[in-house]
Amino acid sequence: MLPRRRNVRLVLTIGVVAWVAGLFGSWIGAELAEDDITPARTPSTLGIVAAAPREQQLPTLDVYAVAATIAPSVVSIHAQVSRDGVLGAGSGSGVVLTADGEILTNAHVVADATTVTVLVPGETEPRPAVLLAIDEVHDLALLRIEADGLRPATFADPADIHVGDAVVSVGYALDLDGDPTVAVGIVSALHRASSDATKALKGLIQTDAAISSGNSGGPLVNALGQVVGITTFIALDQPGVSANGVGFAISNAEALPQIEQLRAAATQAVPPAEAFLGVSLADRIDGGTGALVQEVVAGSAAADAGLQVGDIVLAVDEEDVSGRAALIATIRGHVPQDHITLSVRRDGDDFTLTVTLGTRPTE
Repeated sequence: MLPRRRNVRLVLTIGVVAWVAGLFGSWIGAELAEDDITPARTPSTLGIVAAAPREQQLPTLDVYAVAATIAPSVVSIHAQVSRDGVLGAGSGSGVVLTADGEILTNAHVVADATTVTVLVPGETEPRPAVLLAIDEVHDLALLRIEADGLRPATFADPADIHVGDAVVSVGYALDLDGDPTVAVGIVSALHRASSDATKALKGLIQTDAAISSGNSGGPLVNALGQVVGITTFIALDQPGVSANGVGFAISNAEALPQIEQLRAAATQAVPPAEAFLGVSLADRIDGGTGALVQEVVAGSAAADAGLQVGDIVLAVDEEDVSGRAALIATIRGHVPQDHITLSVRRDGDDFTLTVTLGTRPTE
C-alpha cells in the first residue's frame, strides 16, 4: 500500500468477478485450455518491438490516431477459476507482444485460473490461451495463443516519459461488448510504489486517465500510440480520504525486464528463489522519505549487516527509497546472494551498509 499519510484504498482492476478472495500464487507454467487448437507452451523467440529513444517532442495528441494505432494490439482476456470448490470468472485486458501469439497482462487477471481465453480484435470467437509464467510480486503474466500475423504493440523507450505527457488508457473496461474503451489523461507523477501481501511494485506511473474494472493488463500509451506502461490498479475513496483520478500503470522501465524474466521462468522446472533482507518495515509518519526498520530477523542478511530497529533506509545502491513499498519492491527485484549497499540514517547520522541478500524462507 502507499504510505499511510496517503491512506487511500488501492483496488485491482481485474474486471467482473464472481468471488472475492486474496489473489495468490507463484511462478508457474500450466496447461490452462484444451481445444482443437493447442497453443504453444513455450515462449516466443521473437523480440519485443521497442522504439528508439526520441530526439523530438511528442506530437499533439490525436486520440483517434492513437486508438487506431494501438487497438489491434489490445486483447480481451477471460479467466475461469475454481478455488476451494467455488467457481468464479474474471476479465481483463492484454497487450500483444509478438505476431505469433505472446501476450502480456497483469498477474491478478489470470491468477489461479483453470482456463483462460483471449479474444483478438476483429474476431468473434475467443482463442484458448496457455499461461506460460506468472509473477505476482510484479503483477505481470505471460500468455500464449495459437496465432500468426498478430500486430505487436510498440513499447516506448523507458526514459521517454515525463510528468505532463498526454497519455491514453486502452482496455476492455467493465467487459463491455465491442471495441476497447479509450480514455485520455496525463502522466500525473512518476516513480510511485505500492506493496501488499502478494505484490511489490515500484517505478509506477500515476495517471488521471480513466482506468476501470477490466482495464487491468491493458496499455497506457503516448501520443505516438506507443506503450509506456501496463495499467494495473486505481485508488478509491474510503472514509475520511477522497481519491479522484488516481490510477497506476507499471512503467516500461519495470515491465520490459520482467518480460524477459517471465520468458526465462517459463522454461524453468522450478520457480526461482526470492531474495530476503529480513526486516519488518513501516513508513515514516513525520513526512520524511525512507523506510523505517521496525524489526530485524535474527540471523538474517539485515542482522548480519548490522541493520537495527529504528534505522531509516534512504537508498539502495544509490537509488532513493521513497518509503516502505519502494524498499520492498527493490529487494524483491533481486535474487539471493546479490550484494547491495544500503544508505542508512541512525540517530541523525548517515552511513552505508553492505548486505548479501538471503533466501526468503518457505511458508
